[in-house]
Amino acid sequence: MALKMTIQKILIILISAIAAWIFFIDSENFLKCHWNTSRRFFSTETPLRTAIAFTEIELKTNKIINQLDQLIPYRPFSHLNTTTSAAHSVATLFNPKTTYCRGDQLDILLEARDYLGQKKKYGGDFLRTRISSPKLKAGASGRVTDFNNGTYLISFTLFWAGKVSLSLLLINPSEGVSALWRARNRGYDKVIFTGQFASGGTSSVFTECGLALNTSTELCQYLDFRDQEAFYCKKPPHVSCDALTHMKTKNSKISYLSIKEKTLFQRSNVGVEIMKRFKDIEVSNCNNRETKSDKCQIGMKVPVPSGYTLQGRWIPTSCNLTQFNAMNIINSCLKGKLVYLMGDSTLRQWIYYFPKILKTLKFFDYHGSGKLKKYVLLDIERHIHLQWKKHGHPFVTEELFSIKEDEYVTREIDKISGDKNTVIVITLGQHFRPFPIDILIRRAINIRRAIERLFLRSPDTKVILKTENIREMYIEAERFGDFHGYTNYLILKEIFQDLNVGVIDAWDMTIAYGTKNVHPPNHVVESQINMFLNYIC
Repeated sequence: MALKMTIQKILIILISAIAAWIFFIDSENFLKCHWNTSRRFFSTETPLRTAIAFTEIELKTNKIINQLDQLIPYRPFSHLNTTTSAAHSVATLFNPKTTYCRGDQLDILLEARDYLGQKKKYGGDFLRTRISSPKLKAGASGRVTDFNNGTYLISFTLFWAGKVSLSLLLINPSEGVSALWRARNRGYDKVIFTGQFASGGTSSVFTECGLALNTSTELCQYLDFRDQEAFYCKKPPHVSCDALTHMKTKNSKISYLSIKEKTLFQRSNVGVEIMKRFKDIEVSNCNNRETKSDKCQIGMKVPVPSGYTLQGRWIPTSCNLTQFNAMNIINSCLKGKLVYLMGDSTLRQWIYYFPKILKTLKFFDYHGSGKLKKYVLLDIERHIHLQWKKHGHPFVTEELFSIKEDEYVTREIDKISGDKNTVIVITLGQHFRPFPIDILIRRAINIRRAIERLFLRSPDTKVILKTENIREMYIEAERFGDFHGYTNYLILKEIFQDLNVGVIDAWDMTIAYGTKNVHPPNHVVESQINMFLNYIC
């Protein structure tokens, strides 16, 4: 037995070493379709360790993709008439009551039907559910149970007393969901990256870049061997690959949807109300007593729904939230704190909002131009430092931005020593929507590993994940639709679920507020920041 195990160990080492050798000889083919940082991040790890890490990441990525493939099965599409119709689908109250009390659950049974009035035989529709009381500035999302036979159970918790309106939107029918999933994973070319290279010190050269380039032209390869991240540019003639300074993007004309499938995503077919004829529900207090919960803190599980709004404030369902609404209290909370915001423009909203609530915070002129530079806020007297930086490729914007100080979030985290006064906030999602899902999964796994390394050297450092917001209904579904965002949301919750991090459930929050805007208004940003302050103080 011992001899057998020794032989097995030797075989594993030999196979791993061969895999590492292949990886280093042909990194472009081994890393095809994956991308990341510049050659200045050349790994110092051994080939054996790199090969084992590569295998581990690939196995985890493939496992999640297989789970998603089962969750989003192929649904053939022949004609609009055979797809789910909001107008023909039937929603009924399940076990209706004569009196509804605050805290009760209200259930709705949905029978999905097509445009011919026929009951659907399978599920998979992308639905959005919400209850609201506009006069009370109240709202909450619901839970959807898909029985995979055309029937759904929609469950709402009645969090407040008053007149409550019910909403059930058909965002995309199951046939549209299937088409979007297939189209998302077909290619990396729905967005065109253009890189600017400095040439001769006084002029610039522009060339095509991307996560994967199908070309025989000589390429500049910007590789991170440890994390299997890669980004490429067509090499300009007589210009060094090290001369890449700026980047911008634009949408390509490429679509992986058929002309027939595109009819599913016309604005009139996206986000259609199913329960138009439903009457409001009257909810009473019924002398219900609220059970006191613990203070919101990092590491708590996030239920569904994670909270609700009332009088314009966000109220978590699983913990007690303190309202940081006085300048002196917020100053006291942030005193001595070093805060790193890493992500997209939805997190950049925070850096704009902080000076509105803390007049002592001043922007440090970090030079650079445009909205995509590094932002730094300082309060010298109280030793408060807040900064925002982009999360690295893929960053989708028409604005030309500098990449010279950009690094992937994993590398940014690796540079932070950490302590009890250090806070990291991360958001991913919006800029990953146009690309195959393996890019986001790999990035999230790498970030998780970086956080685990951080906790080894500094377990007191606080890390918070802000999920992405819902966005506009009119946005092009194939590139930026909310179905892609919801898939991203599920992936991040899965990968970070057992890590000691705080979660700001911006997805659920923006549904509850009913904002439908990738950049929600200030009162929503304020609620996100208030949740953040509760986690760190």
